[in-house]
Amino acid sequence: MNFARDVVAAQDPAARALVELTRGGDRRAWTFGEVDEAAAAVSGALAAHGVRRGDVVLTLIGNRAEWVLTLVACFRIGAVALPCTEQLRPADLAARLRATRPRLVVCDERDRATLEAALADAPDTAVLTVPDPALLRQPPAPAVDLDPEDPALLTFTSGSTGAPKAVVHVQRYLTGQRLQAGSWLAPEPGQLVWCTAASGWSKSARNAFIAPWLRGAAGLLHDARFDPDERLELVARERVDVLCMAPTEYRIIAKRSELGALPSLSGLVAAGEALNPEVLAAWRAATGLDVRDGFGQTETGQLTGNLPGSPARPGSMGRPLPGVRLWIDDGELVVDPATVPTFFRGYLPDGGTPAVTPAHPRDRPWRTGDRVRQDEEGFLYFESRADDVIVSSGYRIGPFEVESALLEHPAVAEAAVVAAPDADRGSVVRAVVVLRGGHVPGDALAAELQDHVKRVTAPYKYPRIVEFRDALPLTASGKVRRAALRAERDG
Repeated sequence: MNFARDVVAAQDPAARALVELTRGGDRRAWTFGEVDEAAAAVSGALAAHGVRRGDVVLTLIGNRAEWVLTLVACFRIGAVALPCTEQLRPADLAARLRATRPRLVVCDERDRATLEAALADAPDTAVLTVPDPALLRQPPAPAVDLDPEDPALLTFTSGSTGAPKAVVHVQRYLTGQRLQAGSWLAPEPGQLVWCTAASGWSKSARNAFIAPWLRGAAGLLHDARFDPDERLELVARERVDVLCMAPTEYRIIAKRSELGALPSLSGLVAAGEALNPEVLAAWRAATGLDVRDGFGQTETGQLTGNLPGSPARPGSMGRPLPGVRLWIDDGELVVDPATVPTFFRGYLPDGGTPAVTPAHPRDRPWRTGDRVRQDEEGFLYFESRADDVIVSSGYRIGPFEVESALLEHPAVAEAAVVAAPDADRGSVVRAVVVLRGGHVPGDALAAELQDHVKRVTAPYKYPRIVEFRDALPLTASGKVRRAALRAERDG
């Protein structure tokens, strides 16, 4: 199998594959023939920089065509793509470089300074900067025959119980997207799909172009920050058919923008957290469509969804996708990996090689760590994370990372991070901090700690609420009682 050959090159070369909208306001429509030719040239550039089958290629690129072309080039030659979001800070990137030892980094020119700061511990890593016209003028490297279990993609977890881990997805993950592409995202051939997630997230690669292409549809790339009014204007102007947004984006647009008629839309999907009934009602009134929620994890890919053709259940993440076997054990959602075509291979050991990563047994149930309830008709409802991960604006944030960043500040002696309810974002990061002697709590220090976290780790992880305490609530064994901190806000 080979995604570049069997999916991209197999399409009608004149059919639309991508619509690219740049930060500068330029627009370009790419056909499948143009994507195939350009990705083949990029594969030649990767090979010229020493990239071979099984090597890791890290991308640090915005939502632009070069990101897609680089991933397709990796799939063509059997390299392992590691897409990273531009929101990562040098410390985040350095950790990923140490863990995966990429042969090459393909970097957006605007992110070069951030990358250089991270390369101190990896001075021999080669770097290609985009945009670079020379990248598209190389003789192609040949498309190779790949086994379904050959590594294809690395994606880092949110780090809920420690440092983020590199998830190894294999070639069957790419074609396995047919399940959710057909039964949940559900574009028709020739339609335009806009998955608004930033490049580097698990959902962005699979729904920005992989799933649409498996259906003969095109993907929209918009390389800009979220603006609710602009989002609606672009949906109307580009005649988007299927819109895939974070629940927070649906909420903010419904609250702050005038939701007029959007006649081109035939599908609305969301994943990451439940949407409240008034937001669902606002979108239905404007479009006549339900926002169909779904659920998946970095390790598993999409597992559930409210499927097209039947009314979505408010607050529900739907039912299992066809063929996927799920059940609830003591309140926790459990999966049969053998029924999930996008189930991961395993976690990459630090400095390990994707091809020899120990595989998670496919005959052993996968415990998701999510507490879920199920109604009498089989619809599933998310209740909480068993491992304390915070879901904010669709981002999954591990408390450990934020706590570690706070503890690097000289004023902080102890820190505990939990979720706090928020009307727009679902939840926000709340930090409870114990100070070292000689430091005075107050708004100025809270703002300083927030800025410190933004510098040390990805900005979306910073605590929007900072509280100061004399001590943290602890268990008899000395562990922080996060449940007690959460109850202060939840109750």
